[in-house]
Amino acid sequence: MPSKHSHSGGRLAAGLAGVLFITGLVTGILSVVPVIDGPDYLTLASANENQVQLGAIFQLVMVVAYVGIPIAMYPIFSKHNKGLALGSVAFGIISGVFLILGVLLLLLLLTVSHEFAKVGALSGSTIQTVGELLRTGRDLVNHVATTLSFVVALFILNGLLYQTKWVPRWLSASGLIGSALSILASLLFMIRFIGLDAIYMMLNLPIALQQFILAIWLILIAFNREKPDSESILR
Repeated sequence: MPSKHSHSGGRLAAGLAGVLFITGLVTGILSVVPVIDGPDYLTLASANENQVQLGAIFQLVMVVAYVGIPIAMYPIFSKHNKGLALGSVAFGIISGVFLILGVLLLLLLLTVSHEFAKVGALSGSTIQTVGELLRTGRDLVNHVATTLSFVVALFILNGLLYQTKWVPRWLSASGLIGSALSILASLLFMIRFIGLDAIYMMLNLPIALQQFILAIWLILIAFNREKPDSESILR
């Protein structure tokens, strides 16, 4: 039978994962840099340097959340399926690496924007080409590579949640469906079938809502001292 220490450790892991889910969602919203997404991004980026730098900072905080979520849940799920638990950690770390790469591309775009402001549009055709390449690369890193790797980690975690009944199965099942839709959105964006438009947002909305509900559920588990952790997980 699981010890009280195991129960306490499981609740702590659940609470930490819940907080990290919320952190990832909030910083994901705050990391959006509107001036980079517009047609005049080379002019606007340098004029709104603080917005770009804040976006970079919040994206770095996302690294902590994306990598930390599967690591926080690993002690629990490794008792059920160590291979899958390790897989979720691996994909979480990969997503963190891509997030850092996205930050570097964003800062490079800011540098290019400063150079463009110096030479002007008439003399900056080469800079415009470099800027477009950097922006396209950043979009692919953020919305394809990062999203795919993190969502695969989420898919594995929700599969483990479904198997272990750590949360209600309707919640973990909705995570599996939402993850699949998010993967579809990234693949469609990668082949340029869709852009960063309403369709892309709608396909990603289910997993975002599921993450929020799951986060609240995990935090409530952390504070529920009367209900022991699932024995199927902690054996």
